[in-house]
Amino acid sequence: MDPGRKAMIAGRRSPTRRDVTSPRHDPTNRITKSTKPSGSKINPKYLTQDEQSRQFVADEDKFVLKQSKKKADIRIREGRAKPIDYLAFNLRYIDTDRDIFDDDDADIEIDVPAPGDVVASLDAEQIAELESDIASYHVLETNATNREYWRALQTICKDRKAKLDPHGHERRVVSSVSDDIDKILAPKTHDQLEALEKQIKAKLQSNEDIDTDYWEQLLRSLRVWKARAKLNQVYEAIQETRLNQLKERDPTKVKASGQPTSAPKVTFGSQPVPSASEEKVSPAPVSSSRHVGTSAPPGTERFSQVDNVDFSQATKALYDREVARGVDENEEIFTSEEAVTTSKPQWADKYRPRKPRYFNRVQMGYDWNKYNQTHYDHDNPPPKVVQGYKFNIFYPELIDKTKAPTFKIIREHGRRRGESFAAAGEEDTCLIRFMAGPPYEDIAFRIVDREWDYSAKKDRGFKSSFDKGILQLHFQFKKIYYRK
Repeated sequence: MDPGRKAMIAGRRSPTRRDVTSPRHDPTNRITKSTKPSGSKINPKYLTQDEQSRQFVADEDKFVLKQSKKKADIRIREGRAKPIDYLAFNLRYIDTDRDIFDDDDADIEIDVPAPGDVVASLDAEQIAELESDIASYHVLETNATNREYWRALQTICKDRKAKLDPHGHERRVVSSVSDDIDKILAPKTHDQLEALEKQIKAKLQSNEDIDTDYWEQLLRSLRVWKARAKLNQVYEAIQETRLNQLKERDPTKVKASGQPTSAPKVTFGSQPVPSASEEKVSPAPVSSSRHVGTSAPPGTERFSQVDNVDFSQATKALYDREVARGVDENEEIFTSEEAVTTSKPQWADKYRPRKPRYFNRVQMGYDWNKYNQTHYDHDNPPPKVVQGYKFNIFYPELIDKTKAPTFKIIREHGRRRGESFAAAGEEDTCLIRFMAGPPYEDIAFRIVDREWDYSAKKDRGFKSSFDKGILQLHFQFKKIYYRK
């Protein structure tokens, strides 16, 4: 009988058919069908033409990047490095894709400047060349950390280029406002700046009645500070890795401060660049807020130029605490400081005279008077006007703390209170002068001369106090109401 028919009658299934091309399932036969490899071990014969083209381009880019880094190393070793070479040389300590056989033993002894210092030392022409070089590295780089490093440098170069442009908007903003606002952004970490960036973007996209120019400028400055924070993170990792390698090789060559004993002087043109072992010189920060007062010197810049400013730790603590409070939506930093003519105080031989530090705000808003109501509306508001001031002057080391600092209003050219010498459409101004005892000198600011509101209402609250070393004078101007 046919075996198949016999199996059917017995109730058994016939043997399943198998692929004649597949290997025979035999315990003594270990031959298996070959499969296409995966990952980076793909044999070129299994790649399509498009895949082969992409792999060829990737391999070529990798080769070009490796050669660029080698050329940078050679130029640094021979003492003829360009700015881009120092920026590329720094990455060797954290570059996971770098071949250690490309390094020389003496490379670790080479001390190069911080990336921010390299950029800050360049002129406009050098910045343009550096931007092109950075773009080349950024395009070729595949390592995520390295790409963030180059992207941060692109942002800082763009900011530096804007500052060097004598006719650029950024240059005008920096020259007309204080650097105090940067004290708000500088202490923040990269994560904190990212969170703040989301808040500012949400505010700009909302339907709130805000000063769009101010918040857009603040966002631009925040992005620069975020790039600096990212660059600092990368550079700290670079320094830590290099320091550990130096300690492993020869601990005697590392100072207690964690830096090598010697460092070469690096110069681009006529601008010397401090090395990593020298004292850091931070590039000029970008101001991110508009200020009132055309003759005001930039706030923190003023502190770095005047020798008699109070730099005590107590003053710094008070100042940083006030700066951390930030500014409200209707406020801007105010530093319209005026020169004070005064004779040498009698106590100058006993105490070193010093200027008090301050963090002042000016309150801005719309004046909906009869004229503005006729010619403007909420969609097309009138120009903002000054509505008040918040003065915070710091006197933590006052010798006689029983005598509180005082202030007085000075009107020039014989003008009296209530009189107006200003032209049509303008407002009169006056000086407000703050006076205290030793060791502090007088300080004055130019403000709008209008009648103050001394009411105790919360939204219009007048405040004049001296407590814990801080003189606070907060006031708003009286609102003028027109009867119909």
